[in-house]
Amino acid sequence: MPSSPVPLTKAEARHIWLRAQRLDTASPFGDGPEATRAAVEHLGYVQIDTINVIERCHHHILWSRIPGYRRAHLQQAQSVDKTIFEYWTHALSYVPTRDLRFFLDDMRDRRRSPGSWFDRVTSEDLRKVMTLVRRDGALSIRDIDDDVLVEKDHAWASRKPSKRALQLAFHSGLLTVSARTGMVKTYDMMGRHFGWDTPPRPVSAQRKAEYLLDRALRSQGLVSLDSICHLDAPRKAGVRAAIEARVRRGRLLPVMVEGAGRTAHWIRPEDLVPARPAGEPVHILSPFDPLIIQRKRLRLMFEYDHRFEAYAPKEKRLFGYFALPVLVGDDIVAAIDLKADRGARALNIQHWNWVGRGAAASHKALIEETLHRFEQFQFQA
Repeated sequence: MPSSPVPLTKAEARHIWLRAQRLDTASPFGDGPEATRAAVEHLGYVQIDTINVIERCHHHILWSRIPGYRRAHLQQAQSVDKTIFEYWTHALSYVPTRDLRFFLDDMRDRRRSPGSWFDRVTSEDLRKVMTLVRRDGALSIRDIDDDVLVEKDHAWASRKPSKRALQLAFHSGLLTVSARTGMVKTYDMMGRHFGWDTPPRPVSAQRKAEYLLDRALRSQGLVSLDSICHLDAPRKAGVRAAIEARVRRGRLLPVMVEGAGRTAHWIRPEDLVPARPAGEPVHILSPFDPLIIQRKRLRLMFEYDHRFEAYAPKEKRLFGYFALPVLVGDDIVAAIDLKADRGARALNIQHWNWVGRGAAASHKALIEETLHRFEQFQFQA
C-alpha cells in the first residue's frame, strides 16, 4: 500500500464523483418503477423540497438519472412496494427501506428530546393524532377538521395544532408517511404500514458510522469527513474511527485532491480508476441534487460557485430565483433560471448564465435539446 496520499487532479476527482453519482452515462438504473428503487438505494437518499416553480426536486433528481422516470414510480415505491420511506438525513428525504434500522436511533433521540420546534405540541395533541390513526387508519392533516386554530409562530407553521403533532410523531418514529400527494402527507402507524411481525432494532453507534461511510463511498466515490457527515458534525468522530480502521486494513486509500489543501480524502482502491464520461451527456440539475448540494465540495472539484437565490431579494440575485446548474460532460457550463407556465404547458427561461468554460457556440444546441426533454417531463401525466 502507498505510504503517502495518492495525488488526484481535480479532473480525475470529478470523473470519479460523476461515475459514483451515475451522471456519466445515459440510463444507469434502467427504466420503470424498479429503476426508482435502485436509484434511491444507490444514492442513499433523495432530498424532498416544497419549491415548485418547476417540477419538485425529488422528481427532478430521479429524472436526471432515469430518462423514462414517471412520478407514479416514486408513489409505487413508497406506498405499494414500500421499498423507500421518508425521513430526515441532512434534510427531509426519501431513503431506502432497507436502511431504516440506521435511523431508529435518531427517532429514539427525538422521542427523548423533541426540540424547540415542538414546544407547543402538548401530550393531548399527540395523544389525539395517535388515537385517530390507530383507530381510523392512515390520515392526512386535511382529515382533521376539529382543531381549534392557533396563531402561527413561524412562516412554515400551520394554524392546526394537529399538524405539528403529526410531525412530531413522524420524527419520533411513531408514524411514517405512507403516501404523498404533492406536499400533502398521509401518515400511518409504522408497523402497520410496513407489515412488521417484529420491528427492526436500532444499530450501534459504530455500525451507524460504518453505514454513513459506506453510503458516501458508494455515491461519492472519494470522500472527506465533511462530505460523509454533511450537516451532521457530531458523527465525525465515529466516522473518522471507521475510516482509520479501513485504512489500516488496506480497504481505503488516502488521496490528495488538487487544491484541497489540508482537507483529507479517501477512496476504495478499486474506485481509483478515473474515466471521462462517454460522450458529452447533458444534465439540467436541481440545486438540491446530491452533486450540487455540498457547495464546498462542488467548488473544489468543478471550480463552480452555485448561488441558491430563492430567498434573496430580487435586486441581489445574479443567477435568478431558482437557477439550475447545467452539466455537459464533466463541466458545469451554465446556470439557467426556469419557471413552469402550467397553464400554457411551457417552460420559460427567465435568465441564462454562462459559467466556467460554457459558451453558446459549443454548448447551446446540446443544452436546448435537453431543455425540450425537460419541458416534456414537467407536464407529463
